[in-house]
Amino acid sequence: MKKIIQFFKDSYAELSKVVWPSKDDVIASTKIVVVSTVAVALVLGLIDFLIVLGIEVIFR
Repeated sequence: MKKIIQFFKDSYAELSKVVWPSKDDVIASTKIVVVSTVAVALVLGLIDFLIVLGIEVIFR
């Protein structure tokens, strides 16, 4: 039981050392992730569309 209590004490001590990002940093990072995800989805969708179109042309 002592080890479990010590674990939580140590965990709390480590969390007090963490430098948390500011709200503006989190918002900026989230925007980058969302824009990147949409861009990759569009590129992969276009590639998929072109491959399907090419397969349809080949097998007509």
